Amino acid sequence: MKIDSLEALPAGQACYVRVTTDTGLVGVGESTYFGWPSAVAEIVRSFSAQLVGTDAMEVERHWLRLYRALSMRGMAVTSALSAIDQALWDIRGKRFEVPVWELLGGRCRRGVRAMLVVAGSSPDEVAAVCRDGVAAGYGALKLILFTHELHQRRQGSRVEELIARFSAAREEVGWDVDLAVELHRNLSPGDAVSFCHEAARLRPLFVEDPIPPDSVLSLGAVGARVPVPMAAGERNTTIYEFRELAEQPGMAFLRPDVGIAGGITQVRKICALAEAHHQGVAPHAVPSGPVAVAAHVQLGMAVPNWEVQEHVPQDGRAWTDLVDAVVSVRDGYLVAPDVPGLGVELIDEGLGMHPPAGVDLGGTPLREDESVAIR
Repeated sequence: MKIDSLEALPAGQACYVRVTTDTGLVGVGESTYFGWPSAVAEIVRSFSAQLVGTDAMEVERHWLRLYRALSMRGMAVTSALSAIDQALWDIRGKRFEVPVWELLGGRCRRGVRAMLVVAGSSPDEVAAVCRDGVAAGYGALKLILFTHELHQRRQGSRVEELIARFSAAREEVGWDVDLAVELHRNLSPGDAVSFCHEAARLRPLFVEDPIPPDSVLSLGAVGARVPVPMAAGERNTTIYEFRELAEQPGMAFLRPDVGIAGGITQVRKICALAEAHHQGVAPHAVPSGPVAVAAHVQLGMAVPNWEVQEHVPQDGRAWTDLVDAVVSVRDGYLVAPDVPGLGVELIDEGLGMHPPAGVDLGGTPLREDESVAIR
């Protein structure tokens, strides 16, 4: 079965890929390199000459051929590879008429536990969104506690406000709901250590990305000094980077993104790295589109240490216009569709309704003296 064509379809914050074979089987994938989807599209198209006419079943070989061709590393390249890889796994599932999770070793669980992402800029707001999340059936919540205005505060006030917001969440939901804390790379190592020591009494499932992702050694230095589980990895790619991350002190959860880290082929290996270190996997899945979410769920069904998957409801037109179905959530669990492949198909008309997003840097946060906050 030969690859007949490779299409790059940027839409919204994602670049979708469609691979068509000479037998008529079609596979789909998604890059979640959300800042520059059109850049990914160009890289995908550049791979076309290497793929058209080759065997669609040689998924591992295709990944290595494309990745090692020029040894140009980076998220744009691995994001393009990620989307193509998902599409090839989709084709494999359709050829053998089974869900992808059957090809990955079979079912490890009845459903993939969803962790609802919530945010608030005050203790009252945080408590309110947590209340709504629990009412909607979620047993795990990820709190985006840091908001950019906190960069305008002095150190003591900044940490105090973060603890107040976290305390409000725990008081609202009690101890039977897992609470993870997302700091979005906004603290210095010193502030991170101070926050984590105070947060320990609130028993976070994990504290994620407290400092910028530039140095795994710096993150390990923080992890060695704090009494809470640490999580990181949403800005990392391939098993080579994740090996170094997994070996850092305090690392309890790895957070690969199937649309960035290298697709299903790489992420399942990253999960094995984590398993060898007795670490959990809590993948980065926001702002993923419906295809990447479906790919994550296929992995989550088959990976033993896939603990929770971050999630936002995908019932809006930004997602439903693009595909024939989105993965459903039932009682706080993402339900894997019992159909061959990934279980989702692209809709061309809907893709055309959502042009690729332009680059939006969101405003780099500044301190009170107008210096860049994160250095």
